[in-house]
Amino acid sequence: MLRLSHWIDVLNERIGKLAAWAIVAAVIVSTLNAIVRKLFGTSSNAWLELQWYLFGAVFMLCAAWTLKDNEHIRIDIVSSRLSKRGRDLVDVFGHLFFLLPFLAVMIWLTTPFFLNSFNSAEVSTNAGGLLIWPAKGLILLGFVLLGLQWLSELIKRLLILSGRIEDRTNAGGHHAAAESEAERLVAELAGEPAKAAFAADPKAGPKPAPNLALKSAPKA
Repeated sequence: MLRLSHWIDVLNERIGKLAAWAIVAAVIVSTLNAIVRKLFGTSSNAWLELQWYLFGAVFMLCAAWTLKDNEHIRIDIVSSRLSKRGRDLVDVFGHLFFLLPFLAVMIWLTTPFFLNSFNSAEVSTNAGGLLIWPAKGLILLGFVLLGLQWLSELIKRLLILSGRIEDRTNAGGHHAAAESEAERLVAELAGEPAKAAFAADPKAGPKPAPNLALKSAPKA
């Protein structure tokens, strides 16, 4: 099972890294479209639709990779107060009772959504627009890949709970690490004014609290 999880992780990471280049392509398309429109006073709906095709590809094909790296936004109110095992149990519960039903519904809805468009060779209603079915196919593919990553994450959580593997993921992802570093810098900077005042006038600086434990006991 762990080998299956590993192959799913590798697949989604490679697809995600490849799809991320669509951001660069979208920027280039948008720039060229703006230049042509300004210089020659002409444009095409195909260029505009290609931009949201590329954006949709990034959004859908990178979702599984984001889940693998634990980078989805978390509203962490309860689980941060739990033990490591408690957080793992919360993750398993969320995967089984929230993510799985969501994926099942979305795949069930997007399958005929894509097939009907593909069978009819659906084209954009805008003049000079692109084919529609590839974009709808990206939606279905994105949820299928996310479903595979769901299986991988569930396998890893269960193995971690059983003690067969160690949890090597960064809780909260890179965002949590960045927030922790930001909090440390803020606290450090907040201490600089006090340090500067103490250096200028040690008598005016903050004084240590008296250590009551060192006081001698009163004489009888």
